[in-house]
Amino acid sequence: MSDDDEPLELSEFESAVLDLVGSLEPGDIMSYGEVAAEVGRPGAARAVGSTLRRHGSGVPWWRIVAANGRLVPGGEQRHTDHLRAEGVPVRNGRVVMREL
Repeated sequence: MSDDDEPLELSEFESAVLDLVGSLEPGDIMSYGEVAAEVGRPGAARAVGSTLRRHGSGVPWWRIVAANGRLVPGGEQRHTDHLRAEGVPVRNGRVVMREL
């Protein structure tokens, strides 16, 4: 086994983010900033996004959006499909927050 085959070790922050996101129920929505604050790192919204981009395939990453409801740039359709399947209203690449 080469070094490239070894699983990546997650930081405490990354583990906390993945645990929190993994605990969300269908239809639950949080912003990146809310996740960061909940795991004890207010202001680390970008780090939440980076964690989900690198390690989030095993958790419901689609339940996390920007504070203004914006979906993942470049992945809006996939993001929309996941959210709509859970009954979350999406219009023009954004979660319709006032309807939640």
